[in-house]
Amino acid sequence: MDNPKLVIGLAGDVMIGRGVDYVLSRKDYSYVWGNVLPALRTTDLNIVNLETTLTNSNKKVFKTFNFKATPDKIKSLTEARITIVNLANNHILDFSEEGLAETIQTLNASGIKFVGAGKNVREAAKPVIILKNNISIGVLGYTDNEPGWKAGAFTGGVNYINIYSKNDRNKVLLSIEQLQKETNIVIVSIHWGPNMKEAPDKHLIDFAHEMTQHGADIIHGHSAHNFQGIEIYDQKLIFYDTGDFVDDYVVDPELKNDHSFFYLVELDKRGIIKAGLIPVLISNCQVNLATEEDYKWSLQRMQYLSAKFKTTVNDKGEIVLTRIKSPT
Repeated sequence: MDNPKLVIGLAGDVMIGRGVDYVLSRKDYSYVWGNVLPALRTTDLNIVNLETTLTNSNKKVFKTFNFKATPDKIKSLTEARITIVNLANNHILDFSEEGLAETIQTLNASGIKFVGAGKNVREAAKPVIILKNNISIGVLGYTDNEPGWKAGAFTGGVNYINIYSKNDRNKVLLSIEQLQKETNIVIVSIHWGPNMKEAPDKHLIDFAHEMTQHGADIIHGHSAHNFQGIEIYDQKLIFYDTGDFVDDYVVDPELKNDHSFFYLVELDKRGIIKAGLIPVLISNCQVNLATEEDYKWSLQRMQYLSAKFKTTVNDKGEIVLTRIKSPT
């Protein structure tokens, strides 16, 4: 191929623990993906935030919600051709370091890559680099949740950053710059900010701008449980929050956290060519393509939220953008 391309699929929180785990134990592993499964299988890479452990551990840490699925549920992820999961979040240590270790072991055995957590700080901070269609993609994972879970020199944990700390931000920016030298495209998957917020806080916006200026091509945000607006900044794509994708959560009547998208980005070595959204809806521990009023609400909501960042999303779900990188 003279100019090879690939399509990356991005989704927010995939929580296949608790009630979803129960349902999956009684149905087939692909149940959770509903009629979105064909779309998941047509991409070259899929990246999600794994909002649960995959473990048999009973070493539950003290907190409000603890999520786990039995390790066999990894088959749900492989059914959907999930390529990389972000583990930098506020649930990956719900069942202590033992739960984290078994999750990593399960992912490794399945061939699914992970970022954002590990047996020590070095592993937690390590990027994943994948070569596909002669295009190298580098992915980093971070979270500003659960500072007590920060990985240490000899202790497992997450790749935690304090976004208010200039020192922490600079470490991230240096990692992005280094990864940019090694790859064609850099993606930062980050679990940040508080739950149920219509729009990102200013310090998150400022940090996203810094990351793009230092070489990140795509910011894959998640944590709020509802989707937020999209910004094209410094000719890069910022998905401030990709919302939920699979879960068993209570639905907020205003923010409608059961509504979200499967985000698609087509690119080549020079950068992003086009991007679009497939509206989806979660119900009964399953994600399906949104239809009729649900489809309309999600698109109109995204158009409203993204317009605040001067980003246009048309009625077909296409993100209006210009060519990201000039030819080299």
